[in-house]
Amino acid sequence: MTEKEHYFDWAATAPADEDIQKEALSTALEHWGNPSSIHHAGCDAREALEKTRKSCAESLGVSEKTIFFTSGGTESDHIPLLSMLTRPQKGHVVLSSIEHPALREMAKSMQACGWSVSSVQADKNGFVSPEAIAEAIRPDTAFVSVMAVNNETGAIQDVKSIADAVEKKCQGKRQPFFHVDCVQAAGKIPLDFIGSKTSNIHGAAFSAHKIGGPRGVGILYLNKDITSFLRGGGQEKGIRSGTENLFGATAMALCLKKYLISEKNPSSIERFKKQKEWTKEFIGQIMQIKGASIIPHCRFENADEFAEKFSPWIVQASFPGIPGQVMERALSQKGFCISTGSACSSQSKARPVLDSLHISAAEKEAAVRFSFGFATTKEGMEDLIKAVKEVCKDFGLC
Repeated sequence: MTEKEHYFDWAATAPADEDIQKEALSTALEHWGNPSSIHHAGCDAREALEKTRKSCAESLGVSEKTIFFTSGGTESDHIPLLSMLTRPQKGHVVLSSIEHPALREMAKSMQACGWSVSSVQADKNGFVSPEAIAEAIRPDTAFVSVMAVNNETGAIQDVKSIADAVEKKCQGKRQPFFHVDCVQAAGKIPLDFIGSKTSNIHGAAFSAHKIGGPRGVGILYLNKDITSFLRGGGQEKGIRSGTENLFGATAMALCLKKYLISEKNPSSIERFKKQKEWTKEFIGQIMQIKGASIIPHCRFENADEFAEKFSPWIVQASFPGIPGQVMERALSQKGFCISTGSACSSQSKARPVLDSLHISAAEKEAAVRFSFGFATTKEGMEDLIKAVKEVCKDFGLC
């Protein structure tokens, strides 16, 4: 059993795809010039970068003009939100209550600059309804964001329907910029809502390290013009200034091509189907443990109804009487890596996503996240559940 097969914190970061990163490094070493330089070394690097951009666009089914390279998912969330500050008048921002800290915390900075921010609550099952988002829209609403897949519960939001509801609410008037955090969606669920000719999703954030690429590189998809708040040398058409990261961009393109779930990649669809089966069995095993629960509860109590509404790559569970950090450390000692939630919030005990679901304090304290990826095996998941049961037995739950 390899170490990767006992790694269950893929939502935090994926183990590096070594072949891809080596190929990307080789490309960067070969094309070592600054892509913004006009001499032959720079032009050579620029050609390689644009080839990479075209590859990313083809994988996502969008125009290469809509692809902008960034330093990662956080920056790809920040750029369109902060672009609102270039407007002559302050306005209104609408976020779901389950957004990643990259948006949730930056929205607080928007408030400090005089903008108003509305947080639309998810229901008890972790879903944000199109009607609730539409209801929050005001004449001065300039920006709306709803994440595609929640990084703690795995809930898949119907972002296409939400975007449609926003468009309908505006009734031909100027629509707010509609943004989707796709960091936990790319390589995990089909991205049918991106790139269609009728898409009213204006921006989307992607991160390489969630799908086997290096940390520190991502993509911002933009199909609506914005003016970047942060300025510099004007790279990436002024959207994201700073010398381009050819190594990271190349790795990003290769990861999208290999792992994105689409009809172009039949093996990815088969892997997706297998993970659904394995995760269903895994949840069933967890529920055999005395007092254990799956968060949100609907994922087990109404499994058939909600089967397609959750990512099979993320499972949030709670084991009464065992604090989440205790379970995390106990499993680590047995050679298994899990987490208590978002790695970006690991220094804080706050669990705003679970709070928005009205999870009890005791259940929240005992909550942990299991997350899976392309190197996960059924045998590895069976080993994990065995180890979880051993820990629970020590606490009198089995």
